[in-house]
Amino acid sequence: MLMTYVAYYYYKYFTRINSLPGPFPFPFVGNLPQILWFKGNIITFYDYCYEKYGGIYEFYSVNMRSIILCREKYLENILSKNTHAMKYPKCEGTEELGLYGKGLTFNNNYKSWMFNNHFFNQAILSPKFTNEAIKQTNKLFNELESYWIKLFLKEEIIREHKNKLDFSEWVYHYTNDFIIKLLTGKRSYSMAAYFDTLSDEKTDYPSAIVEDSVRLFEALRRLVMGYSVFFVVPSFIRHNVPFVRKKADEIKQTFNYVNQRLDELIKNRRQEIEYTPLNESLSYDMLTSMIIKNTIRDNNYIETGEAMRSMTDAEICLSIQEAISGGTFKTGNLLSFIVYYIVCNPDVKKKMLKEIDNVFQGDKRRPITKDDFYSLNYCEAIVKETARIIPVVHSFTRYIDKPNKTGEYHWPADSLFLIYSKAIHNNDEYWEEPNKFNPDRWMVENFEPKKNSFLMFGGGLRLCPGRKLSMTGIVCLMALMFRKYEINLVDMNNPIKITSDGSIIKCLNLIVEIRPRN
Repeated sequence: MLMTYVAYYYYKYFTRINSLPGPFPFPFVGNLPQILWFKGNIITFYDYCYEKYGGIYEFYSVNMRSIILCREKYLENILSKNTHAMKYPKCEGTEELGLYGKGLTFNNNYKSWMFNNHFFNQAILSPKFTNEAIKQTNKLFNELESYWIKLFLKEEIIREHKNKLDFSEWVYHYTNDFIIKLLTGKRSYSMAAYFDTLSDEKTDYPSAIVEDSVRLFEALRRLVMGYSVFFVVPSFIRHNVPFVRKKADEIKQTFNYVNQRLDELIKNRRQEIEYTPLNESLSYDMLTSMIIKNTIRDNNYIETGEAMRSMTDAEICLSIQEAISGGTFKTGNLLSFIVYYIVCNPDVKKKMLKEIDNVFQGDKRRPITKDDFYSLNYCEAIVKETARIIPVVHSFTRYIDKPNKTGEYHWPADSLFLIYSKAIHNNDEYWEEPNKFNPDRWMVENFEPKKNSFLMFGGGLRLCPGRKLSMTGIVCLMALMFRKYEINLVDMNNPIKITSDGSIIKCLNLIVEIRPRN
């Protein structure tokens, strides 16, 4: 049986359509041995393959063939809005977790995805949501600042050079509180919990709700890091190999725990809405918007096809879960990279501070406003340039269920593509001096990057719906931090420490020294 399987495996391999260069695969494990040769660092492996095989090559994840695209010329059809490409193929893992036909990220039912995407965009791209994002940025930055003052900014602490902190860890907790508040309308206490672990002086919040926030935060972190078990590992291995089975069971328990927490929140919010008189306004957050969409409470009722119905609790639950998980860790890592590149480039920092000072006119206390945000063009250029040079999402997938053409190749249905945005962002065909951190390139009048050469938020129909929220929150936090505080790396000679978990580039730690700005 083993010999038959191996013979069939290599028969399919040597007779495959569009034979492309790539590392030689092995039965059962695909190209896993080559990845392990690079110490499990998927980015190093992709970079090696890109240098060796060129702009299009193939790679096998266990028994699934992926076509790796590293040039924008191969993306025209795949990212076309007329191509209903999905992120992932239907697999046993999605059905096992109950993800099929729900949410956005893992939903490969096009009709269901369009329905969920419509609701998500209606809620998150609203001007009111931008206002709420800026309001919460002001509020949560004040809380973050209060913790920093107690731990790092007292005069005696600065004199003794004890004003050092792990910025990456703080910003993870900040973004978690920010995202949860915006999406659910409920407070999270991640920053408070982190402060309590570092200080003898505890916060005034009840320990039970702080510990509850910690459990949810850690559960979301485990989910982000562990989802791949259900998409990469075949079900036979997942259910029969002891170590893998234990890992899969832990992820499933975590998934169920998060769903249970969110399901309780949804049911409570539905009850709050039901008991609120029609002439009274409701809280403005994405959860409330999703619940009332296409109901008597909806002021913007749109009669368009299936969107006439309301969302189910299961659909809302998964959409909220995906938004919290993705928003927290992607935004947190990007903020760490932004601070690193600002500190390492004094000329950039000087220009940024000049813009911030012009906007705030030396006032270090007043809240940031929407008008301020739209005036911080150079800060936004820094965000884009950081995302170009070190994309947090270094690659993303597209799966076609209909034949399609990519470059000179014709592909059948059920083909899976992996778009390696890191290679595209650092290609000198599209970018002048691609390895140089240069936000000024974004300030040139009428500058637009070549189509599909900048993939900060993905591309095509499945462009990230949270892009506006992400940019608003990041730029406003940058301005609030740097207008008031001087932030420097403790060791300017050490490069930033990063790793890759799946498709995300993660900052391991970013130790900085902070003091009031003179």
